[in-house]
Amino acid sequence: MRASSTSAPLNSRSIYVATSAEVDNNWRRNRANRWYKRGAAHDDLTGDYAFQRLQQKWFTPEIEPKFRFRPEDKFYAIGSCFARGIEHTLAQRQIPVESAAPEFVKLQPVNKEVTGLGFTNKYNTFSILNEIRWALDAEAVFPLDSIVQVTESTWFDPHTTPTLELAGLEETLERRALMQIVTKRVAQCRAVIITLGLIEVWRDCEVDVYTNSIPARQVLKTQPERYQLHLTGFAQNWANLEATHALLTRYGHPDVRIVITVSPVPLLATLSKMDVVVANTYGKSLLRAVAQEWAAAHANVDYFPSYEIVQNSERAAVWECDLRHVRSDGVQHITDLFLKKYLD
Repeated sequence: MRASSTSAPLNSRSIYVATSAEVDNNWRRNRANRWYKRGAAHDDLTGDYAFQRLQQKWFTPEIEPKFRFRPEDKFYAIGSCFARGIEHTLAQRQIPVESAAPEFVKLQPVNKEVTGLGFTNKYNTFSILNEIRWALDAEAVFPLDSIVQVTESTWFDPHTTPTLELAGLEETLERRALMQIVTKRVAQCRAVIITLGLIEVWRDCEVDVYTNSIPARQVLKTQPERYQLHLTGFAQNWANLEATHALLTRYGHPDVRIVITVSPVPLLATLSKMDVVVANTYGKSLLRAVAQEWAAAHANVDYFPSYEIVQNSERAAVWECDLRHVRSDGVQHITDLFLKKYLD
């Protein structure tokens, strides 16, 4: 059963409460509930114990979805790497994915190895909320003053991902308009996939808005007091997800279902004082906890463990040599499992 109401103070809720009878039922039904048992063969790769399953090339967690999607459902993915991966897999199966708009594919990124869809990546809960709010809430006006001039002829929109060449103001505004046109399509989608990535976020103090990406280096040099780096906390990210849920409930599909996951891709670099490995662990742990609690608070939100799949699969199989990018086989394993569990 779900715990106390979401109206209870954030620091006084249990996310799950069960009677002794329910606990007994959990114990009997859950095949994946034990890590180890004395006498169990360590080399039995078909066993149910975690220490056996974790020796497989690809970790495959037991998943019991709250809900399922239909092939005719429209999908919208927002976030970082997993969002793009699920878009690609769904599109291959001829399932409508509104976020993978052909308008974005036509954009020409600087790195020719990626598509224009990378332009849409959202790395933090602030930018996810912002984009949905600007698209769906008529009273939420995009802060044009947050688009900054970099050179005499180029401008930068910090609410996008800098995969494209910097452009003049007119083209930058056209890209912004395109982003909002496509994001509006989330309202038509019964299936919304949200991927959380980072807790290190920049705030534009002049406009009072958090950004998606690091401000352009030239702007940081010429306007050093304008931006602040924030290492955001649990309550901030929770509030962003709650506001996102409220928007999708008010303006979205009448039967919207949301799957939230955490990107396994680590920080490229930290701008805090921490070791990047420590900073990454802290950030992913915080987002992982927020995601679980948010899913527990809403019947139409479920958590999908893409982060755990990558972290517990064979390192050589899942990671590229930089130990940051997930190999295509790993992405395929994740998306195949998602579709197997969530799609009728």
